[in-house]
Amino acid sequence: MRYIEDLREGMNVAEIYFCKKADALVSKAGKTYYSVTLQDKTGMLDAKVWDVSNPGIEEFSTGDFVKVDGRVTSYQGKLQLNIDRIYQVQEGQYVLADYIPASEYDIEQMYSEMMAILNQVTEPHLKKLINHFFVEDSKFIESFKNHSAAKSVHHGFVGGLLEHTSHVVKVCNFMCSLYPDLNKDLLVTAAALHDIGKLKELSKFPTNEYTDCGQLLGHIVIGIMAVNKAVSEIEGFPVVLRDELLHCIASHHGELEFGSPKKPALMEAIALHHADNMDAKLETFKEAVKQQQGTEWSAYNRLLDTPIRRTTSKDKYK
Repeated sequence: MRYIEDLREGMNVAEIYFCKKADALVSKAGKTYYSVTLQDKTGMLDAKVWDVSNPGIEEFSTGDFVKVDGRVTSYQGKLQLNIDRIYQVQEGQYVLADYIPASEYDIEQMYSEMMAILNQVTEPHLKKLINHFFVEDSKFIESFKNHSAAKSVHHGFVGGLLEHTSHVVKVCNFMCSLYPDLNKDLLVTAAALHDIGKLKELSKFPTNEYTDCGQLLGHIVIGIMAVNKAVSEIEGFPVVLRDELLHCIASHHGELEFGSPKKPALMEAIALHHADNMDAKLETFKEAVKQQQGTEWSAYNRLLDTPIRRTTSKDKYK
């Protein structure tokens, strides 16, 4: 199979991909065309069907596995596939594992490393809360290990939620060694729980799309509801500790315009926000550089608000 990450401008392609999205649009000239997003385990590819009347363009839709024939071009610094032929293929004609992007890290090792930090929590109520989710609830654990952290912005792959969360927990744990005024138990617990709402905000692979619940509430509100419900089942959980924990989750996006209902008002909330933002931005950069083809500088990156460039390798400094 020719994976998306291996495609280059000028290549002819005849492959099966997962159709993540398909829209019928109208150009400025009034001509109908199809805008398609193709996916395999290595990434996503923008594709276009410019001539919808072409007899090679058969019926297909979002969520189908499709065989496409076309040619790779470049548009605004990104690869694009111009499709000449496309049709739906049936189960048995493809291997599902080829189309589901996954973390490059070992799932069980990531989980063990995260739990090694969480197991250091000594505050009894927070300890019970951690155990409720990450030790006792096998259904939650299985979903948490395999879910994505986003639709497309960062960590949008199997194991992405765990990878992102474990990184944030590790960064927060390190922050506590630099800033002893931080309440470590509160911070690492909030770090572990800050994105659990994404389990209901996004559907499972291969679709990985926003659910109705996700569209209506968002992962911050969903997460707050889930944590508050678990807290209510722990006898004697201090109200002030509950409120400080929920505040950290509520404010982890840092700004009201970025979806947080409150701005960080606790030292731990500020630390969590910056740990979360740093990991998200670095992964966004990593994924953008991976998709960059053939040019030293990328086109303007909307998510990072700047063009980007891969750092010069060490051997070229000499």
